[in-house]
Amino acid sequence: MTPDSSDTSHQRALMRIIQHRIKTAGGWLSFDHFMALALYAPGMGYYANDLRKFGTTPASGSDFVTAPEMSPWFGRTLAHQVGEALTQTQTDEVWEFGAGSGALALQLLQSLGERVKRYTIVDLSGSLRERQQATLQAFGDRVRWVDELPAQLQGVVVGNEVLDAMPVQLLVRTQGVWHERGVVWVDGAQQPLQWQDRLTDLRPPVDIEGEHDYLTEIHVQAEAFVHTLADRFKASLAAGGKGGAAFLVDYGFAESEYFHPQRHMGTLMCHQLHKVDGNPLVDVGHKDITAHVNFTGIAVAAQDAGLEVLGYTNQANFLINCGLLQPLVDAPLADKAMAQKLITEHEMGEFFKVIALGTHAWEPLGFARGDRSHTL
Repeated sequence: MTPDSSDTSHQRALMRIIQHRIKTAGGWLSFDHFMALALYAPGMGYYANDLRKFGTTPASGSDFVTAPEMSPWFGRTLAHQVGEALTQTQTDEVWEFGAGSGALALQLLQSLGERVKRYTIVDLSGSLRERQQATLQAFGDRVRWVDELPAQLQGVVVGNEVLDAMPVQLLVRTQGVWHERGVVWVDGAQQPLQWQDRLTDLRPPVDIEGEHDYLTEIHVQAEAFVHTLADRFKASLAAGGKGGAAFLVDYGFAESEYFHPQRHMGTLMCHQLHKVDGNPLVDVGHKDITAHVNFTGIAVAAQDAGLEVLGYTNQANFLINCGLLQPLVDAPLADKAMAQKLITEHEMGEFFKVIALGTHAWEPLGFARGDRSHTL
């Protein structure tokens, strides 16, 4: 897809903002700050502009597909877990972070019916919010949108592919010495955004075996998000509310696999027109930038903040535990084929994981078999 003049104008404006931010930062900008601008700069960042993001094929102008767009059985099956969690927390509210096209919200609301009295979407993208509002207009004022969390939060939180889009810091070990990788601006260069490494006291959470050069990410913002979620849940409890539970679905690994000595190139990647590349400094604002999730870090952050880790497993186990297979017996062949992609190992089944956090200990249905919490 060739950007139109408006897209190009937005991209030029975004590059000017990044150039200015690099200058005011002393000529070097840490990657997490660059990533935040590239994805979320108002009106210009990837998730804040009007370009299409979600779709099943590049012909639609989309860049990637998520599980709810791939098959409605994702949300219908997740609804069984959300319904159980509503009962366990004695609440009737669902919160969704980063609701994308609105497909997951639609599937959950249709499946749960009147059990959900209020569905709140937290999304920073104005263009995606418009798409969500069109998708969910039949539900009227049961659905609302907010830009930030309230001081207190109760109910069930869902987040599908939210953690991977949170800015990360890059650490690189070169000849045995750790540096933080950031971004500089080189005037006159064909590609003005370039990498530059600086010595740092930052380290990965575990020692990396070997002496070879090594690139990886640390997830300060994702872990801070979990702390914020915990604080809002606990504030609700302190005020006599119900607290809650959260179910986060994303691609990633436990710490031992995330920081494996052989994973020396890190996990940072970009998505554009259903293709993957490893250079976030090119075509800024026109492609997604993500990193895999360190689920051990998420679990530790939750426990440090006073939440319980209720379960951790792959997406296949989770969806099968929640009853995906039975209703597919009589489903059309096309529906079966798309739903199969949610659980097959070489598609989403093993690649994606689900972690559940909550204010109270209980055993969610989705982790009845195949719980991997012991691996975190």
